[in-house]
Amino acid sequence: MSEKKVSLLEGFKAFLTRGNVIDLAVAVVIGAAFTNIVNAVVKGVINPLVGAFGTQDLDNYSSCLRGPCTTDPATGEMDGIEILWGSVLSATLSFLITAAVVYFLMVLPMAKYLARRAAMQAAKEGVQETLEVSELEVLKEIRDALVAQRGGGAAGPGGFGAGGPGGDGER
Repeated sequence: MSEKKVSLLEGFKAFLTRGNVIDLAVAVVIGAAFTNIVNAVVKGVINPLVGAFGTQDLDNYSSCLRGPCTTDPATGEMDGIEILWGSVLSATLSFLITAAVVYFLMVLPMAKYLARRAAMQAAKEGVQETLEVSELEVLKEIRDALVAQRGGGAAGPGGFGAGGPGGDGER
């Protein structure tokens, strides 16, 4: 039973020391800090701009689904069913800002970098392939020249000239 615990602990240690876990932890911490920035922009900039065109910030916009939406001052309970669509709109704007920043500052530059890297790799492979093809062409020319020097004609499909082995020398 102690062997199982040791192997489980070793596996857990290997899991924690793997680079992916550390990268994920850093991403979560950065994401949390970035969320605070986005929320501050929405509450400090966007909500007041909406308030300049309307009468209040986004979080206070609501509609009443049923009955008069009034709050009883004595109990603090709401009469009616209130839909807080301003909060939903505020959260949607926060999401869109976050998604735009992540896309334009992280995803798009990384995609361009990877595409440029793949193009450079493909060009390098293309040059190598061209070199291999040109080497093959040179070797074919050398073969044809050697066959021609022996007194045969051009190389046939078998790789031998008309006067070479297996040929009768006639045309």
